[in-house]
Amino acid sequence: MAASEISNDKGLINRLLGIIENVGNKLPDPAVLFLISMIIVWVLSALLSSVEFTEINPRDGLQIQVQNMLTGAALTTFLSQMVNIFTSFAPLGVVLVAMLGVGVADGSGYIHTAIKMMLSKTSNLLLTPMVVFVGLVSHSAIDAGYVLVIPLGGIIFHAAGRHPLAGIAAAFAGVSGGFSANPLPSAVDPLLQGFTQPAAQIIDQSVLVNPLCNYYFTAASSFLITLFGWYVTDKIIEPRLNKNNPVDSDCEDALDMGQFTNEERKGFWIATSVTIGLFILFVAALLPSDSPFRDANGSLTSFAAPIMQSIVPLILLFFLLPGVIHGFVSGKFKSSKDVIDVMSESMKGMAYYVVMAFFCSLFIY
Repeated sequence: MAASEISNDKGLINRLLGIIENVGNKLPDPAVLFLISMIIVWVLSALLSSVEFTEINPRDGLQIQVQNMLTGAALTTFLSQMVNIFTSFAPLGVVLVAMLGVGVADGSGYIHTAIKMMLSKTSNLLLTPMVVFVGLVSHSAIDAGYVLVIPLGGIIFHAAGRHPLAGIAAAFAGVSGGFSANPLPSAVDPLLQGFTQPAAQIIDQSVLVNPLCNYYFTAASSFLITLFGWYVTDKIIEPRLNKNNPVDSDCEDALDMGQFTNEERKGFWIATSVTIGLFILFVAALLPSDSPFRDANGSLTSFAAPIMQSIVPLILLFFLLPGVIHGFVSGKFKSSKDVIDVMSESMKGMAYYVVMAFFCSLFIY
């Protein structure tokens, strides 16, 4: 292929990417999109309310009939129930409760220390899958993936004698490309359940969906994404980088692995040991046939079982406990006020989510 043809192809691709970027930048904010969608639904409900449909509603066996949401009665009901619609929005409470625990684990440095230890102890052969995998697990924290894992991916790749941009690409694949895929239960699971249950109740209002209803899919996806990320990074991305943009050896001393202190290491192992011990005790409490975590029939997996209704509080507990222990042992926390401060800080990060949840709840209603 001639050089001019290659240049034309690159120019065409750049123009297409420019168009996509411009269109994307012109899209309204997601919260505004929910508001616009709600208005569209209102208008369509008024236009289609007089249309007769032959299809059957699976919920009651009657013909489908569109309800006009722009009548005086409908608008009055909407306004009078607006606060309840928002506060009863399932993904709102479960995510905020879970993020209280995650915020402590993140603010204390526990999650950051765990990520650094995992990456620093990984052999060069398994470096790529570990970076991708850690990117997936980082979704358990608030911004740990974007703030820590992506730059750290470049640092450890360079420290291992590999191309740092390949490390950044591998980390980005795990953090962004693999978003919500996680072998561990996290705040994303109850969030997804909050959308799945109302959708299922369109068919059957009695359906109750387990908070971990998407766990098997997200857990299996994490391993699949890790394998794909490993192959693409090692076989496609890094060879092209080494060929077209080799590493400048002069910057070799400019990188720092971001080592953790002895106090952080000590805090991590104490917090992890206590958490593992608590988990063992918790499992032991589930085993007896008369365990209070079982339902009336002795089942642990039914939605009526207290254990299934405690998933979100358990996520809170198993992030909060190691976070508090690590914070005090490492010296990050000096008093209980510091714990409350990082909780408050994590809620500041959720302010936009609360705003978006408000418009989303009204749209779904």
